[in-house]
Amino acid sequence: MPRATDTAYEAVRQMILSGEAEAGSRLGEVELAETLGLSRTPVREALQRLGADGLVEVLPHRGARVVRWTQDDLVEIFELRALLEPYAAARAARLGQDEAVLAELNAQCAAMERAAADGDLARVAQLNSRFHAAVIDASGNRRLPTMLTSVMHAPLILGTFRRYDEPAMARSMNHHRELVAAITERDPDWAESVMRAHIRAAAALLSPAPGAAGAQEA
Repeated sequence: MPRATDTAYEAVRQMILSGEAEAGSRLGEVELAETLGLSRTPVREALQRLGADGLVEVLPHRGARVVRWTQDDLVEIFELRALLEPYAAARAARLGQDEAVLAELNAQCAAMERAAADGDLARVAQLNSRFHAAVIDASGNRRLPTMLTSVMHAPLILGTFRRYDEPAMARSMNHHRELVAAITERDPDWAESVMRAHIRAAAALLSPAPGAAGAQEA
């Protein structure tokens, strides 16, 4: 049986990632406890964990609320990703990956492409997040997942895939396929350059020019 804190953590996390709990909205312990059928203690502990993940802001004497990112926050987030994720991709390629890892990465690419074709953008965003997390895990650096946990949530919560036009979506999917190819070939320079281009393309479109069509997300 899952611990009550784990149950509360997963439930509230999904509320945030799905957009049910919007950025800036209050997360009341009493209301959440009633909704989830739990006591306040595991809910309070779950909110503290979500605060450590960067999803929730816990304010002294004012309770908790879903984090609201400013434009400056987003710039910083993508600067960090542009530094750390290319490094992770290069390490994943340099280390070499077994067939099971490569098969899973390819399966995630295929699932994203199917979801995109079906217009299921929420599913695309979830799979995208899992894909990037899998590459980070494949790097073998145990500190990277913790360092990147909070910044990886931003695109998922903001739902920026809704702004993609068809060419932008295709470019994003192709980046993923090329990255898997680079890791398969154990070419760290190739993997690093693809991931850097992928992140920079997203960052460049954080503040699109007025009237610009489409957007791209890493």
